Amino acid sequence: MLDFVRVEGSKTGENWIWCRTREDSGQVNRGRKLSDSGAKARLYHEVKEAHLAKIVKIDLKSDLFSYAIDEEALKQAELMDGKLMLVTNVADLTPPEVVQRYKALADIERGFRVLKSEIEIAPVYHRLPERIRAHALVCFLALIVYRVMRQRLKLAKSDLSPERALAELRKIQRHRVRINKAEPISGISTINDSQAQVLETLKIRKPTQDAQLTLL
Repeated sequence: MLDFVRVEGSKTGENWIWCRTREDSGQVNRGRKLSDSGAKARLYHEVKEAHLAKIVKIDLKSDLFSYAIDEEALKQAELMDGKLMLVTNVADLTPPEVVQRYKALADIERGFRVLKSEIEIAPVYHRLPERIRAHALVCFLALIVYRVMRQRLKLAKSDLSPERALAELRKIQRHRVRINKAEPISGISTINDSQAQVLETLKIRKPTQDAQLTLL
């Protein structure tokens, strides 16, 4: 709060008003202390979002806005600027081998995309450990088969993808037919030239058959 005091000049005879605060006289007022907490909070969150909390140290306990720069942390950040650190628990790998393994990460991620899209393995929620291991094994075997197919098609310079090759082979069916009361006849559908070419490219032996069912 403000106090207004009228003072009379001794030489000029003029009067003037002097304004002073109660703090000038040592009195303590009620009310909220001056604080920069809002600015500190905003800066603190921005620093955390930018991952600079190790470098910019903000004094959250102080009433007034205050921060400091950790010079050691700044030097360390400048040393690592523009570099990617790879950490591994495999001790017998050389640095070039570690980099090569990391670059193969894209191939691993491609495998997960294949499992979700082409192989269409839907998520299944298990509770028992043996079922979890069985599910993981099925996914792993399916991915291995897919990768072997892709490699063999590539080596044969075929324009087929594993999906198209599987779609072609899926047309081959095995049936069991019974006409009236006669003995049932088992056999597979006719394998055309395109399907035979796919089997040969993938180095898969033609399925054995007891009878060729040409009408299927």
